[in-house]
Amino acid sequence: MSELFGALCPCGSGAVHQACCGPLLQGERQASTAEELMRSRYSAYACGDADYLFRTWHPRTRPVEVTVDPAVSWTGLEVLDTAAGGPDDELGEVEFMAHFEVVGRADSMHERSRFQRRVGRWFYVDAMTT
Repeated sequence: MSELFGALCPCGSGAVHQACCGPLLQGERQASTAEELMRSRYSAYACGDADYLFRTWHPRTRPVEVTVDPAVSWTGLEVLDTAAGGPDDELGEVEFMAHFEVVGRADSMHERSRFQRRVGRWFYVDAMTT
């Protein structure tokens, strides 16, 4: 991830990675909202950080192993909607479009993800694809 030092964050916030999702991926702090966790998980996919994806996936729904496909290049994120998921909520949803390329072909994924806070930490639960 050193290649992202000084670079804009992959999550599309417009902030520098080291001031945005970087501290979350490095375990320096926890996401305070469901949207912040979703953005950091997108950044983890873009950076190839499968460990972060595993750590932030709800234990009840996560697979035994989490991998990141190196053939996929994540090219942009659009947050379309959020429902709850604030600092005082226990549940939240985030709808987004994630853009990517595979073998030079552009594509996108439209998803509405559900999140739950456990013991003060947000976790990705599952997705409802649209």
